[in-house]
Amino acid sequence: MYAYTETDRRIVAERVIQYRDQTRRHLASELSADQFRPLRLQNGLYVEKHNPMLRIAIPYGQLSAPQLRLLAHVARSYDRGVGHFTTRHNFQLNWVRLGQVPDILAELAQVDMHAIQSSGSCIRVVTTDPLAGVSPVEVADPRPWAEIFRQWSTLHPEFAALPRKFKVAFSGGPDDAASVRTHDLGFEMVRDAAGDVGFRVWVGGGLGRTPILAQVVREFLPWTDLLSYAEAILRVYNLAGRRDNLYKSRIKILVQSLGIKAFAQRAEAEWQHLKDGPLTLIAAEVARIADQFAAPDYETLTDLDARFEFMRRFDREFAAWVKTNTHAHRQPGYVAVTLSLKAPGQAPGDATAEQLDAVAELAERYGFGELRTAQTQNLILPDVRKRDLYNLWQETRKEQLATASVGLLTDIVACPGGDLCSLANARSLPLAAAIQQRFGDRGELVDIGALRLNISGCVNACGHHHIGAIGILGVDKNGEERFQITLGGATGPGAAIGDVIGPSFPAAEVPETVARIVDHYRACRRPKEGFIDTVRRIGTKSFAAAAYAQEISIIEDEREVANG
Repeated sequence: MYAYTETDRRIVAERVIQYRDQTRRHLASELSADQFRPLRLQNGLYVEKHNPMLRIAIPYGQLSAPQLRLLAHVARSYDRGVGHFTTRHNFQLNWVRLGQVPDILAELAQVDMHAIQSSGSCIRVVTTDPLAGVSPVEVADPRPWAEIFRQWSTLHPEFAALPRKFKVAFSGGPDDAASVRTHDLGFEMVRDAAGDVGFRVWVGGGLGRTPILAQVVREFLPWTDLLSYAEAILRVYNLAGRRDNLYKSRIKILVQSLGIKAFAQRAEAEWQHLKDGPLTLIAAEVARIADQFAAPDYETLTDLDARFEFMRRFDREFAAWVKTNTHAHRQPGYVAVTLSLKAPGQAPGDATAEQLDAVAELAERYGFGELRTAQTQNLILPDVRKRDLYNLWQETRKEQLATASVGLLTDIVACPGGDLCSLANARSLPLAAAIQQRFGDRGELVDIGALRLNISGCVNACGHHHIGAIGILGVDKNGEERFQITLGGATGPGAAIGDVIGPSFPAAEVPETVARIVDHYRACRRPKEGFIDTVRRIGTKSFAAAAYAQEISIIEDEREVANG
């Protein structure tokens, strides 16, 4: 894990001092709300529906146990004892006091954490694969490159006031676990014909009001040119991106208006002024950063562990948890484990201070003191020995962190919605709870299989509903909370934006509407066919008819085909 240098720490400490004075001046009425707004945003502070919210950065989703304990302390001391993990490697406190935020930032700085650029029209927190460094399918570990990019982009003076927010992701391989196609700028690790590491560069992705998937702007970028090419793209955007219309200010709109070919030409032309210049990376510096992400001191083990196999065979609950909540590891005898933040009755992504302290303890006892945040609003222990899994499972059950639902329908991704957010049109969290309750039968969930359900409270799409196999969007219709459903969204190599199936539903009708959609899938699927594959094969029109309970022949026809 990257260890901050004295330079890193000085930058963070000086930023705390600067922001403390800015806060003092604002509270003394020396800075107006409009003057203070861009300052607080680039230090992670929002003014939400009921209270200020602080967004704390977790660059590329990696945390140490001491850092997690500090988050627990902050949640307990400055909030209501609960924090929220977002879909983009951030930790949010929803009930902070504006005047105490500098104190929070000062405490975070003690463990090399901050809220710098977690909001505002700047380069946001860099994201990457939650299994980076341990995934058996990755081309290379993307974390060193994400760290290099973080250092370059933090407080970059040229890009501190972009036309709009700018999100960057690094993916370690072809599975695209970082979802680079939904980011403004994405780097997918690849190798050329000679086996040298580089990046396939994606540009112009994003969700929100106008969901668009990124396009390839360069098939292979040598690693030496990572920063110079990124600067070229950002310069093109900074100069040509629209500033007259908030809804058309993202780089995705610029790419769409120019066309990917013309945008690439502009980027290449700008790059000629930067290529082979001071931004060119050198092997010694890359090695210095990469050394800090070296593999821990793994034991030499075999993949077959007798105790693990025995307990998995004779404890059905444990076996169910293993199937959904553990993930293949590149090191024999180890797995990665997802700790679910989706227990029934718990808001997706929320964790109590007590749970955070417990996870920190588990990370040290069963791993190497490190953990990850996932885009699915769960936590991951990346290095757990198979022989320890049964004990770990028992410990996580005590803390309500062992819900065996990862990847299933009730592993819901949801924004805080109208309960907390001033932009939301509808409440996401009660709907998530109602859907979890409707699908509370474990056998039914397993039969349904992998299915990603995402809920957003408004068109800003913080719940990423566009890329859910089932996506749910909160809308306001004459003062009534209603929900629009999309089908067919996906991440990874088959990334897709879901299609709206029809008019919105009242909140009370949504769980049964989802049930009708799922029942239609179960009736129409072919053997071993997943939900998204069935949607793509028979089309959303058939599912829409089921959703609206329309007794039309297309439903019967599709079911007859599925059943032979």
